[in-house]
Amino acid sequence: MKSRRSFLRLSTFSLPFFSFADFSENHIAGKPIVVSTWDSGTIANSGAWPILQQGGKAIDAVEKAGIAIENNINCCVGLGGNPDRDGRVTLDSCIMDDRFNCGSVAFLERIKHPVSVARKVMETTPHVMLVGEGAQKFAVANGFPLESGKLSAGAQKAYRKWLEKSEYKPVINIENQKPGKDKSAFAPNKLDDGTLNHDTMGTIALDAAGNLSGMCTTSGMGFKMRGRVGDSPIIGAGLYVDNEVGAVTCSGQGEEVIRMCGSHLVVEFMRQGLSPKEACRRAIERIVNRDRARAKDFQVGFIALNRKGEIGAFSVQKGFNYTVTSASINQKIYDAEHFL
Repeated sequence: MKSRRSFLRLSTFSLPFFSFADFSENHIAGKPIVVSTWDSGTIANSGAWPILQQGGKAIDAVEKAGIAIENNINCCVGLGGNPDRDGRVTLDSCIMDDRFNCGSVAFLERIKHPVSVARKVMETTPHVMLVGEGAQKFAVANGFPLESGKLSAGAQKAYRKWLEKSEYKPVINIENQKPGKDKSAFAPNKLDDGTLNHDTMGTIALDAAGNLSGMCTTSGMGFKMRGRVGDSPIIGAGLYVDNEVGAVTCSGQGEEVIRMCGSHLVVEFMRQGLSPKEACRRAIERIVNRDRARAKDFQVGFIALNRKGEIGAFSVQKGFNYTVTSASINQKIYDAEHFL
């Protein structure tokens, strides 16, 4: 069975060679550029980059990024993700363009591409967010097929394991852990080949015309309470775009991000003149300082891209990384600096 890292290399053969690297402060990658959370961002970027490379719009690129990761059963985003504690997969997603237009869906079941449903909400309704049964009915009415709802093989295996104790213990960097490192009572994102994968993908992009857009898509925390919604579909929490300043998305424990309106906070720090990296650091500092004793038990990581093409990231704990694709730096995976 191929390792996760090997799989990612194979899945992005059409893109420039990627590698892990350190990222210096105020590096300007130029435009166009696409940035995604985690090393699995190579899959998302593989969907976005052809659009940007051909001079296409950032909003089209980030939607393609979401579709690419939702299609990939080997990464626990979309219908291949882990279920809630009742054994059902519920999906959340949002998308935002360069003119403050935004759309979102939450608690959506049996629809393969929530990111595209979110865009349809943005473009065809007077609303920003649709949830649950209403979101599903809207999706079906707009031509999205209703899928079976059957769990993927990896999710079914993980769910059976979880049912043995039915304990809910989110694990720091569960998105990025490898075999042998999991010390929890269960491994909610462990696949058949033993690897562990993320349950959230955030992507932000700057196109050749200088316009920004972003998206975030997730299956949420594995074995969450039925009805739980995290930060990913919430504009200003899991994603925010201001074309005059920059775009931000994040991954990690959504409740902590919601409390601080995290992505909006990072954008506002950039508006004050801070670099993307420093803006992310300041937001992480605020999250940590809210309750330092608890901060050691969760992870949050932000990525930011300003309108000049500068990139930055910062996280609470060690282990958060992100993927960058551009013409000037090809495709690379960077480890974010961390607070604790």
